[in-house]
Amino acid sequence: MKQLTFGAAMAEAPFGKWLLEQKGRDGHIGELARWASLDPKFPVSGTVEDITARLTTLGADPDAFVALEDAELDWAAM
Repeated sequence: MKQLTFGAAMAEAPFGKWLLEQKGRDGHIGELARWASLDPKFPVSGTVEDITARLTTLGADPDAFVALEDAELDWAAM
């Protein structure tokens, strides 16, 4: 995954927390957030890398990684 330069989002909330706040969204980012909210071991204070590792550990569908990349772009653009 390409390294991004983060703006204000990086200083605000951890990525994991931001992702959980997206549960009400339509589309694959919302689906990923709803899944994350059901996972008791989801890294709420985690980075994108932490969440990638969690998805890998769980053997997540490739679509989950696409959603994660899209979510990272949205988060970074804040």
